[in-house]
Amino acid sequence: MKKAFYIFGIALLFSATFSCQSQGKKSEPSGVAEIANLKAPAEQDLSAYETAYFASGCFWCVEAIFESVKGVAEVVSGYAGGTESDPTYEQVSYGRTGHAEAVEVYYDPEVISYFQLVQVFFGSHDPTTLNRQGPDRGPQYRSIAFYKNTAEQQTIRAYMDALEESGVYDQPIVTEITPFTKFYPAEEYHQDYEKNNPDNPYVQNISIPRLNRFKANFSEFLKEDAH
Repeated sequence: MKKAFYIFGIALLFSATFSCQSQGKKSEPSGVAEIANLKAPAEQDLSAYETAYFASGCFWCVEAIFESVKGVAEVVSGYAGGTESDPTYEQVSYGRTGHAEAVEVYYDPEVISYFQLVQVFFGSHDPTTLNRQGPDRGPQYRSIAFYKNTAEQQTIRAYMDALEESGVYDQPIVTEITPFTKFYPAEEYHQDYEKNNPDNPYVQNISIPRLNRFKANFSEFLKEDAH
């Protein structure tokens, strides 16, 4: 794959040894509800924000990346894209539900557009690796851009087509473009995991380097206080 900063250039056309699964995660009751009943993280009132949904590998990494983006108010780690109701981490991590580890992004469209979030999504992972992201392997780590309406679907498709035509990647993009149905928040201990567990080996060796690569290539998208 060519350097990630080439991905940002496409936007102008439009205007290891550690794995996420093995680092001591414990199964806890999910307490998952329909998306309408999702608790507001940190008791924030998030009703004024738009939402977007993506999956691109371990949600510890993906949550930290989107949390660093200006205009993003909150990011929730969870599960989407499968058929099982109220999935638990244990079920998802063993590929029993068809869900992928995903994130729910609350954002202000006056500050960051959906198109720019799609840029963040493609620019922060390798969309050419099937059922894999870095050391994490399995369908729960597959690349998915979920859309809620036709406009979002067209935005994802147009940007992905532009990436393909530009030759940014040496291999075909395997990202799924999937209609959004339900999002199930992950267990509480997964939320803000990278921030709350800086000494975790996976966080140190995979999450933080992945976050730093994104920050280096998309500095103009970052919050002033991005850690």
